[in-house]
Amino acid sequence: MTTYPHLLAPLDLGHTILKNRVLMGSMHTGLEETKDWNRVAEFYAARARGGVGLMVTGGMAPNREGGVFPGAAGLFTADDIANHTIVTDRVHAAGGKIAMQILHAGRYAYSPECVSASAVKSPISPFPPKALDEDGIQKQIADFVTATVRAREAGYDGVEIMGSEGYFLNQFLVTHTNKRDDEWGGSYENRMRLAVEIVRQCRAAVGGDFIIIYRLSMIDLVPDGSTFDEVVQLAVAVEAAGASIINTGIGWHEARIPTIATSVPRAAFSWITKKLMGKVSIPIITSNRINTPDVGEDVLATGCADMVSMARPFLADAEFVNKTANGQADKIAPCIACNQACLDHTFGGKMTTCLVNPRACFETELALEPTTKPKTIAVVGAGPAGLSTAIAAAERGHQVSLFDRADQIGGQLNMARVVPGKEEFHGLVEWYRTMLADLDIAVHLGCEIAADDLDGYDEVVIATGVLPRDVGISGQDGPNVVSYIDVLRHKVPVGKRVAIVGAGGIGFDVAEFLVEDGSSPALDLAAWKAEWGVGDPSLTRGGLAEQGAQPAAPARQVTLLQRKSERLGKRLGKTTGWIHRATLKMKQVEMIGGVNYERIDADGLHISYGEARENPRLIEVDTVVLCAGQVSERSLADALEAKGIPCHVIGGADFAGELDAKRAIDQGTRLAASL
Repeated sequence: MTTYPHLLAPLDLGHTILKNRVLMGSMHTGLEETKDWNRVAEFYAARARGGVGLMVTGGMAPNREGGVFPGAAGLFTADDIANHTIVTDRVHAAGGKIAMQILHAGRYAYSPECVSASAVKSPISPFPPKALDEDGIQKQIADFVTATVRAREAGYDGVEIMGSEGYFLNQFLVTHTNKRDDEWGGSYENRMRLAVEIVRQCRAAVGGDFIIIYRLSMIDLVPDGSTFDEVVQLAVAVEAAGASIINTGIGWHEARIPTIATSVPRAAFSWITKKLMGKVSIPIITSNRINTPDVGEDVLATGCADMVSMARPFLADAEFVNKTANGQADKIAPCIACNQACLDHTFGGKMTTCLVNPRACFETELALEPTTKPKTIAVVGAGPAGLSTAIAAAERGHQVSLFDRADQIGGQLNMARVVPGKEEFHGLVEWYRTMLADLDIAVHLGCEIAADDLDGYDEVVIATGVLPRDVGISGQDGPNVVSYIDVLRHKVPVGKRVAIVGAGGIGFDVAEFLVEDGSSPALDLAAWKAEWGVGDPSLTRGGLAEQGAQPAAPARQVTLLQRKSERLGKRLGKTTGWIHRATLKMKQVEMIGGVNYERIDADGLHISYGEARENPRLIEVDTVVLCAGQVSERSLADALEAKGIPCHVIGGADFAGELDAKRAIDQGTRLAASL
């Protein structure tokens, strides 16, 4: 009997059977825009071979005005259909099923041609939309139908009609964006008319043996959003119109509540899907922050849904379902919901990939082929760069020895994982530990390696990381001054009033660590919902709590400072930086930029402002924490170079910058692929 009887159970849709209850949810990767259809096909085929029950593509625009950005992919021509057929043929040959998402961005479209229910500009786009007239609405309906028919011609098993996340159909549903007084506005029956009509006409056009998923926003998290009664009314109507499955959408893109970042508790919104169970007879999918087989099984076993959607976990590991079914769940490379290489890349116009798995979306370029000439490889440093090199090299068949002066693997990851909201890093370190053992990599911890110890290896990789940079502040050696390493790794006691010098990623991490009292809202759904003001849409429209955000009091009084005069946190992740800034604001952290650090004494930190060093000020604190950058630890690499022993220098040892696990893991994996 399987450990995951609900997750791995088949799902009968009548005309077809899904082999399990796992959906690979839609992600915009940028692959289709490359026009390299072999690359697109291999990305999806790898996940089909990995055993997923059904996949949904990234959003395909039904027309030019509906594209998320100019040039967004869609099925507009016969060539488009032929190209997409390459993808569907490859997926079917791999034993998989795939649906195409039809995504009309509405007022979120980054184009002056954008259209919506009303001319209400989005706060996250510079372009005001044009309010559609009757002919314009009929054109949009027809374009959805055409896209559905073309998807079937291209060999897709179905489509997902995107009706959530604040996109086009969502914009018709709520009074927040729909100010119309005709048959497409006013009453909720009128506001939902467009979504229902699109489902009805799409079903009529393709017949009964084609999957139609409707992605329904079950909690909008914006003012004047839908009530839960309206959610149920729409669900019943789209079922009657011909939908095969209802998928859960959570929040609008403009919502000021995080929904998929690592600080969001696992399965944080499955309760909202559960409220819809029993209200319709077609299967319901739940989504958001479901990233392990155990979480997925629990969600299904407790009756929250009929199926679970996991999107980014399939970036981290294409073999997610196969490993689950084969009793190898501990070998699943974990999605840590960091957003750094997926959403940050997407919104930055870069190709999507994965911090944990840099081969994601680069399957045809970054191959880990078995080596024909096994080598002995020494990797010094068991942080993310060294670990990724060691594991990828061993997977190729090389004999690898891994060394680190610390008594545990993980390097800087061990500091990240103690920060509230970054608990997913525990799973990443544990996965590395599992893979080292599985690949029989010789691990030597607690040992200081010298250049002479590395004679005789075919290849030497130096991944010795970074050291804190000397900030050069008078008084920095005082008893009231500690480094971020002291705080996060050695748990040195810190006073109730704290000044943090340096407001990069590390400074923000330390601040978030210090304002909590040892508990983490990411591990307590009720506390997290209270902190962010998430309510029940049965009680408050849009699911925004009537009393608003109610964060717990900060454990310490924290002041966060930086030399740069720009906004603090400006250089944090594109899609997560706002969350960190909002978290510290809720915890009453004072954030100050454009300062000079004059000196530290028993009274605290003395600062001034600007080049003229004006307005001197004393920040009275008990402890000053130094988080002002790092320098590469290259002493071993330099010693090897002096001896004439060639080596590869990667990760922080190559370039310090911020603690960048994404770059380190990518660099290590690519090095291993080349050896």
